[in-house]
Amino acid sequence: MMSFLFSLLMLIPLSFLNKFWLVQWMMFIFSYFYIFNYSAFILGYYNISFFLGLDILSFSLILLSYWICSLMILASKNLYKNNNYYSLFLVVLLILMLSLFMTFSSLNLFIFYLFFEISLIPTLILIIGWGYQPERLEAGVYLLFYTLFMSLPMMVMIFYLSEKLNYLEFMFLNKNLVSIFMYFCINLVFFVKIPMYLVHLWLPKAHVEAPVSGSMILAGIMLKLGGYGLLRFMVLFKSFNLNLNIFILCFSLFGGFLVSLICIRQSDMKSLIAYSSVSHMSLVLSGIMTLNFWGLWGSLIMMLAHGLCSSGLFCLANIFYERTHSRSLYLNKGLLNMIPNLSLLMFLLVSSNMAAPPSLNLVSEIMLINSIVGFNFLNMIFLSFLSFFSAVYSLFLYSFSQHGIFYSGIYFLFNGLICEYLLLLLHWLPLNILFLKMELMLM
Repeated sequence: MMSFLFSLLMLIPLSFLNKFWLVQWMMFIFSYFYIFNYSAFILGYYNISFFLGLDILSFSLILLSYWICSLMILASKNLYKNNNYYSLFLVVLLILMLSLFMTFSSLNLFIFYLFFEISLIPTLILIIGWGYQPERLEAGVYLLFYTLFMSLPMMVMIFYLSEKLNYLEFMFLNKNLVSIFMYFCINLVFFVKIPMYLVHLWLPKAHVEAPVSGSMILAGIMLKLGGYGLLRFMVLFKSFNLNLNIFILCFSLFGGFLVSLICIRQSDMKSLIAYSSVSHMSLVLSGIMTLNFWGLWGSLIMMLAHGLCSSGLFCLANIFYERTHSRSLYLNKGLLNMIPNLSLLMFLLVSSNMAAPPSLNLVSEIMLINSIVGFNFLNMIFLSFLSFFSAVYSLFLYSFSQHGIFYSGIYFLFNGLICEYLLLLLHWLPLNILFLKMELMLM
């Protein structure tokens, strides 16, 4: 465990030595070595050292963090080409990766909370420092205040638990202290982070104003912090009050349905993909609230699938933006005529987004639908709408941008670069190849 932390720290001096591509390939190599750390046959925590430890949940999300951070560097090649403070960008990214590693692997509640909040700062720097429009300051303020304001009750509750129990280890938390007040104090920050409908307003703003790397880390990892926190803490409340869970589950499904309708009305590509993230994560939240085997595993697999798929779609939106200098679907039309190769990759990612086989999204949706319908059959109404509109807005994004007459103001478009094809394939391949090794996830 400590070896991976020190290897990440070692990359920080390399960032100042203008070794942009070396840092990127080292991140890929570290993710490769990290896979060998996997132990599917040990239930519970393993590889425990100091206050850190791994189980299947933290292992999967740390591996996803390594992968997305490696691809973030590959997607930000223009920073290196234009000499746009790329050394500072690498340092911010490595600090973010360190904080995510500590958040996902910490066994102590206070250390988890500390690094959970620290991970917000590099994300904010990415949005404000390398964002496109002046409105990025407003998006940064939304992100900061939504997250920090909602996390204060959790901090108070951590101090309360520390005083009552004199320890804060996850595996020994006392289930006799729980109450409705504690339920909301601890889980409110995770509802904002995941994000649940009504507390999701920071997400589209942050995505639209963020650079491609900021959008990738927000969609790929930061939303998963909310799901991870809920999966960790729901163990504490599993014998408490299921009526609260029923209310949140129904509200989450209804919110996901409304957000799906909002998706269809979007004209901004990044905004559409951001709202689709809210729709998908509402399914994850509903699955966690069922507190059964299918729901919890389906939520984890959906988080991994969504992290790869949504990040890939944001990369595609950025590739089109670099060519047409617009994210509007009215200007990005008829791209099939001009960039047919990228059109194929877009279709593959969009089909994965709408849960077509053989993507991980299909497996996770089957598990989540099974879980939520088993919980209450009436949930089938909103689930059917969610699945249908998921296909509608995905096909809307593809057909509107690829078909039709292209905008007459575009007089030159260069084809895809090799590194862009590599970037998109490295999103799509794990998303579909992992379908063949589902036994690793369900052991």
